[in-house]
Formats: sequence, C-alpha cells, structure tokens
Amino acid sequence: MSRHALAKRTGEDRTNLYDEITNRIIGEIEAGRVPWVQPWGTPSASTSLAMPRSAANGRRYSGINILILWAAATERSFTGQSWLTFRQALSVGGHVRKGERGTTVVFADRFVPADEKRSGRESGEEAQAIPFLKRFTLFNTDQCEGLPPEVATAPQPMPPGRIEPQVQSLIRASGVDFRIGGNRAFYVPAEDYVQVPPPQAYFEPINWHRTALHEMAHASGHPSRLARDLSGSFGSRTYAFEELIAEISSAFTCASLGIVPTVRHADYIGSWLDVLRQDNHAIVRAASQASKVADYLLGFLPEGSLEAKTAKAKREAA
Repeated sequence: MSRHALAKRTGEDRTNLYDEITNRIIGEIEAGRVPWVQPWGTPSASTSLAMPRSAANGRRYSGINILILWAAATERSFTGQSWLTFRQALSVGGHVRKGERGTTVVFADRFVPADEKRSGRESGEEAQAIPFLKRFTLFNTDQCEGLPPEVATAPQPMPPGRIEPQVQSLIRASGVDFRIGGNRAFYVPAEDYVQVPPPQAYFEPINWHRTALHEMAHASGHPSRLARDLSGSFGSRTYAFEELIAEISSAFTCASLGIVPTVRHADYIGSWLDVLRQDNHAIVRAASQASKVADYLLGFLPEGSLEAKTAKAKREAA
C-alpha cells in the first residue's frame, strides 16, 4: 500500500474512532449521565472508587481511556477497576470467561512506513512519521476466572481519615497562592491565585476539597506550570474547554484520593455539548489534558505515596 493510501486510511480510521468516542460521551451527557462522575453518582452504585489500572502490571490508564473504562464498569456493574487483555489473563494463569464481551480502548502512537524510511535514507532527510490510534480490547477482572488472588483483588479505597491531610499537603506543596475566604470559589489567571470559601461554608465538608481541587486544576494552566490557554472569556469555546478540562481532571484527582467526584459546574453542560459537537477531537484532547493536570497535582503529594509515585513515573515517561 502506498504511503498516500496508508495515510488516507489511517486518517479515516482516526476520524471514525474520534466520532465514535465523541458520540458516546455526548449520548451519556444528554441522558443526564456525566461520564466522569457517573460511576459513583447513585447510592446503589456497586463500582469501586478508583482509577482504572492494568491488573497485569499495575499501570494506570490515562486520558479518554479512563472515561471509557469508568463508563463500562458502571454500565455492567463491575466491582473493581482492574483490567486485562485476553492474553494477559492467560499469562498470569487465568482466563476470560467464555462469552464475555470486552471493552474497546485506544492507544495513540506514530510509525514510519518502510518506503518513507528508505526515501529518507536516500535523500538524507528525516523520515516522516504517521500518527495513528490503535484499538485494543480489555476485560475487567470480574469477567475472568482462575486469576491469582493478588491480581483478582481490587485495591481498597483510601480510608476517609487520610483524605483531608493529603489535599492540604498537595495544596501547600504546589506553591500556588491559595486563599481561603469570601463566598465564591475562583482562580484569577492574571494574578495567579486561587480563592475558596472556608470549609464551614459548605453543607458537606467534602465539597470544600472537591472545590479546591477544581480551582487548583485551573491554576495548573498558568504559564509557569502547564501553560494552557486561560484567555477565554465567559461564554466562549475556549472558556468552556478549560472548564471541561478542570471538571475531568478534578474527577481524576478526586478518584485517586478516594473522594467521590461530582460535577462542580452543571450549568456549563450546554456549552460542553456545543464544544463536543463542533469538534470530534475535543473530548479526547480534554481528557488527555485532564490526565496531565491530575498527574501534575498528585505529584505534590508526599514522596512515598502511591499517587505521587505514579504521577512522577508518568511525567518521566512523557
């Protein structure tokens, strides 16, 4: 197949995959289910609070794959957030039960076709890589049999008593100018500070932590940190996209700390839908940025914590 034909087919596959993911997320939101909080949105939810991980090597999934796996776990009432490929289940001594349906996730990469390598060698120019999205299928450990106990057992959520100190520690270690006071929560990019009302202003104390992590997500976009575009005015697509990143990253950070995520700004749902409908790459890009934000913030936890080690490993790999 020629490079042009291969690039065309790859492009079509990517477009179809982006459309498929975007339409799925839009459908969930339109049905009143926000994908990044839905797994624990009802008292009867049986899905454990955790970030999806590989049961084979402990590696945590990131970006859009978190939303895909959370949605699958909720829809099918899986009790854990540990996943395996068919071959991985066999490699650890177990197997996927006959008739089980897997969950499709994606992996982004680039490759250089053989003719491009040859052309590059002949011309002395750098060979051009073609980006692609690869699909692969995962199975929840609930769908498997014969797995060793250390693989089959889902990690227990963090005891509630440890949540608040970790959030406070993260805020202090980040170096962000974090102010407590007033009657509303916000981040001011021009002056680079976060302000959140005092904990006693919240009907449920845990909401203070959810709010703080949402605003810290915005602060991560400052030029001295992750350098995102924070210039959007209220009502603009840029503003809505940044809110989408903050909402999803807050959910990722909360789940990592054992805090049940919630939607902090439900009144923005309409603007999120507009962004998703206009750009089929938006949810993938937002989820990717959200993973970077969560890893950045969790990296400020004490060195010995699992969350800090995982975030550090992801940053080094990137």
